[in-house]
Amino acid sequence: MRNLNEALAAAGLGDIKVSTAVKMDVIANSFPPSSAVFAQPYMTEVAQFLATTGAPLLANVYPYFAYLGDQDNISLGYATFQLGAPPVTDSSNGLVYTNLFDAMLDAFYAALEKAGAPGVAVVVSESGWPSAGGVAATVENARAYNHGLIDHVAHGTPKKPGPIEAYLFAIFNENQKPGEEIERNFGLFYPTNNAPVYPVNFSSSMAWNRTRSRGSRRHKMY
Repeated sequence: MRNLNEALAAAGLGDIKVSTAVKMDVIANSFPPSSAVFAQPYMTEVAQFLATTGAPLLANVYPYFAYLGDQDNISLGYATFQLGAPPVTDSSNGLVYTNLFDAMLDAFYAALEKAGAPGVAVVVSESGWPSAGGVAATVENARAYNHGLIDHVAHGTPKKPGPIEAYLFAIFNENQKPGEEIERNFGLFYPTNNAPVYPVNFSSSMAWNRTRSRGSRRHKMY
């Protein structure tokens, strides 16, 4: 990251920010969110580099996998933005969480603070829910999660109110992707005929800014 930053500066492109995308497993002690820390020392260096350059941390936030790993303690409604899901209170600071996405995102912010980088923003570089192939991977749950996320990004988290820059994964199901069946079913559209897996309304209670793609895989929201 330092080498890339220096190369861009040398080429007169210093306004381009260098960052990296990380998964939730870089966080230890993620519950309650305020107790979160980075699991490995290198992430402290990454955080402080981002603080120096003004770049955000890119985080892939998938409540589906957190729910899959702890179904005894995480309700499906809490994981999929359902109204009426029992809220969770962070006893350390009194913040109340009505959905798992917020708790996971605020864990990143808490870890950044402990790494000496409280001013670093977090961009949700990927988030989504599978519509087939595994536990709770249904069209109904995928649509509920993605609609909930679309509605939610304008408002922020309990720790960080305000718009969230987030990318929805993915535009298309990846029917030739190896691995577990769920990995082939995160898309909004089928790749063979471009038909929607389920309808999604991107105009509901939030500002649609623009679309970017990484291999036509993500929609940007904030």
